Amino acid sequence: MSNEARIDELKLRLNTFMTKIDELDPEHTSVEDVDRLIKMLEELEDRM
Repeated sequence: MSNEARIDELKLRLNTFMTKIDELDPEHTSVEDVDRLIKMLEELEDRM
């Protein structure tokens, strides 16, 4: 995979992550929701 394709994929994943954060309702967010977000961040970090 070229660097440009890799960057585009990372941008897409980061955008997805930010959308998930924006959609969270603090009163209805569970520990599992936070765990999923952390997993997403770890996957982003691994791809860098």
